[in-house]
Amino acid sequence: MFDFIPVDVLTTLILLPLLGAAVVFVLPRDRDDAARWAALGISLVVLVLAIAVFYDVQADPPAPGEWAFEEQVEWFPQINATWHVGVDGLSATMILLTGILMPLAILISFEVKEQVQAHMALFLFLQAGMLGVFVALDMMIFFVFWELGLVPMYFLIFLWGGENRRYAANKFFLYTMAGSLGLLLASQFIGYTVGSFDFSVMFAEWPAYLASGGKVLGLDINVVKYYALLGFVIAFLIKIPAWPFHTWLPDAHTEAPTAGSMILAGVLLKLGAYGFLRLAIPLFPQEWIIERQLFSLSYNLVDVLGLLAVAGIVFGALAAWGQTDFKRLVAYSSVNHMGFVVLGLAVAALMYGTLWANTNGEYALVAGAAGIDVPEGEKISEVVQAAYPVERLEQDRDKANIALNGAVLQMFNHGLSSAGMFLLAGALYHKAHTRDLRRFGGLWDIAPVFGALLIFVSMASLGLPGLNGFVGEYLIVAGSVKFYAPYVLLSMLGLIVTGIYILKGIQKLLHGPVNQEWVEYDRTQHRLEISRREVIAIAPLVVLILITGLYPNWVLQVINDGVMRFLGG
Repeated sequence: MFDFIPVDVLTTLILLPLLGAAVVFVLPRDRDDAARWAALGISLVVLVLAIAVFYDVQADPPAPGEWAFEEQVEWFPQINATWHVGVDGLSATMILLTGILMPLAILISFEVKEQVQAHMALFLFLQAGMLGVFVALDMMIFFVFWELGLVPMYFLIFLWGGENRRYAANKFFLYTMAGSLGLLLASQFIGYTVGSFDFSVMFAEWPAYLASGGKVLGLDINVVKYYALLGFVIAFLIKIPAWPFHTWLPDAHTEAPTAGSMILAGVLLKLGAYGFLRLAIPLFPQEWIIERQLFSLSYNLVDVLGLLAVAGIVFGALAAWGQTDFKRLVAYSSVNHMGFVVLGLAVAALMYGTLWANTNGEYALVAGAAGIDVPEGEKISEVVQAAYPVERLEQDRDKANIALNGAVLQMFNHGLSSAGMFLLAGALYHKAHTRDLRRFGGLWDIAPVFGALLIFVSMASLGLPGLNGFVGEYLIVAGSVKFYAPYVLLSMLGLIVTGIYILKGIQKLLHGPVNQEWVEYDRTQHRLEISRREVIAIAPLVVLILITGLYPNWVLQVINDGVMRFLGG
């Protein structure tokens, strides 16, 4: 362990930006520069702590059932909730991503001239909320910080957004609040049923609670668990956002200030995917793979999740292709790229449920999940053990490990590339005051540095080999094809369209005849070339995109430790 890290490092990670937000907010209104630099300095200190946590987890991964930097103290004894925090490889990676992006977003926010103290304070408050979700090991702590992250983003859009900012902010708030209602009710029910909101207690007791049948509140336990799972799933799908719960995202991105879009796409969307890994899958292993009937159609929820993933990949790409607004194009690309993450989560849910069922002797569930036909009259345990021996189970687990590694890496990679794309979109809009792709053309001659950076980050988003976007998506596809070959084949259509909308954006902005309107504008009114401050902000993203593309193991090692804890093997 790193000796210089205090024992309560995770609590410090949360309290530091919270206290910093309070300090920045009360600074005198004529001290705008002090507010900017104070917020940047605090976020850099958080970054140092995030890096230290990440590399400590890399050097000394927590054993199964344990957590790095774990703390647990009494917090709310009336409901048996404790201040319980800790990290593993999955959360440490997301903490690092948050630590990296927040100083860059604050640096971009230096361009804000109105209510600077409140603007900077909201970003620090938002950082505390996001970090709180990633370190929480108690359901009440998780939910409190889940909701805290909603408030500052709402005000960032509402107060500093574009022309339709009020509509976009209210839509963002209502969508996420609607999802949070189901999450709150389901988590409260589980907590009171098992007598604790601690993750370890909930994971140990809830999946097997009344496994042999019974009633809760007069309802069949299987029905209760099904709707409890839906409460979690809808909340997390809205946050990701997965198709068809994505419609709030383009409006929020379009109207949000540049730095707000960077954090919204870079980190906030990842909270939903993280919620699947931390809660929705471990709490409901059998509910994901139970075969259900809708009219004459047989299905299970994990297959539905995979279908929504493919819909997001394909429809997100098609929607991005149809955009003429640069920022909306990038916004729909997030739906497209996060669809691959959801596909990896579907594989993880399928494998986690299969492993749980096999361990607990639920061979009917194993047969359904593995597609094994059991002849009438045959003993199901013998048929399953013969058709699905340990060797095949281990092979499937290895493939699922690859897919889940890819999903978490794609969360990290998308955070980098999407933040870079929104930074560049905002940098151009801040100078040109338009995002209409039809009005541009030939900007390469006017702003060559901007053009070079746009092509580089766009190629990372496209998935060009050698850059970070390729590695995550490749792992997801390689791990998922064993389980969902039809879905993977359909997702290839989305990949083709991804290339089309990326090239469309580059062509409309940079190539073609030079638009003389912008030549004159650049000469007489405002230079369109990217500024030094914006280059400084995007430079770390460019470096990380390249390093991760060429040597992904620097982050994959930590991710894999978390994945192995999750799926075993």
